[in-house]
Amino acid sequence: MKWITRERPKIDRIACPWLIKKFIDQEAEFIYVPFDEVISKAEEFGAIPFDIPNVEFTHYDEQCTFDYIIKKYKIDDPAVSIMAAIVRGADTDRHDIAKESAGLWAVSAGLSYNINDDYELLKTGIILYDALYSWAAHLYQQNHLQNSPFENLLHQVYNKFLSEKKSKNKKTPSWVKDLKEMIQDQIDTQFTFDLRQISTDLELNPSYLSREFSKYFDDLNFGEYVRKLRIEKAIALIENSSYTLTEIAYVTGFSDQSHFTRIFRMHTGKNPSSYRKKVKKSNPDTKGK
Repeated sequence: MKWITRERPKIDRIACPWLIKKFIDQEAEFIYVPFDEVISKAEEFGAIPFDIPNVEFTHYDEQCTFDYIIKKYKIDDPAVSIMAAIVRGADTDRHDIAKESAGLWAVSAGLSYNINDDYELLKTGIILYDALYSWAAHLYQQNHLQNSPFENLLHQVYNKFLSEKKSKNKKTPSWVKDLKEMIQDQIDTQFTFDLRQISTDLELNPSYLSREFSKYFDDLNFGEYVRKLRIEKAIALIENSSYTLTEIAYVTGFSDQSHFTRIFRMHTGKNPSSYRKKVKKSNPDTKGK
């Protein structure tokens, strides 16, 4: 079987090949091409397109392509069920679904940053998901600190220190204003966010910036704050432009319309099409835009 999807994979487009090779077809071949070539190349190569809009193997409601493959092929494995929640949370920016989702996103984004060749990235990613499967199958209930009273005590003291430190009023650092301007510049242009480069521009340690960010940005982490600004821009485009919702999704930096719809609904309580209908009803003059 041949499978094809868009280039530069991170979560679903590596997790799905791992799942297919492990449970469906060990000899499966995976092809990565630019987004606008997926359908035409699928016909040319006789490959199954996945993780793009308007194909069978894609996102449905709150679930990602990994979930659909499990359902389609009736994969009944407790470890895979544990992994599915982690993959879904990482792929849809819902880190509340599973606490491990944030870690999977961080490692996956780091691999994509370090490896430019998609097939080398897939090869390395397969090792990552093999490890995640072993953890889910054999180590899911085990805690790193459970067998070390000394480390556990040290961990408690450190958390107490952080809690006390956060409670103290501190003057807003000068880098906060600079960072807000940098983020807004990106929101207004191309939506390219490289935390490492931003840290370099601000002359700050990346770990420090990541740790301190939420204190000065509405109690949100970096990803959450950026998504909030993206949705605000999407709302402005819905209210004041004639772009289609698919165009708005890509213009505002979302990987596909289904991802955009989920995040939009999380922030507004409505899906984009319902929101647009409400805007047109309350502002009849916008119908011709």
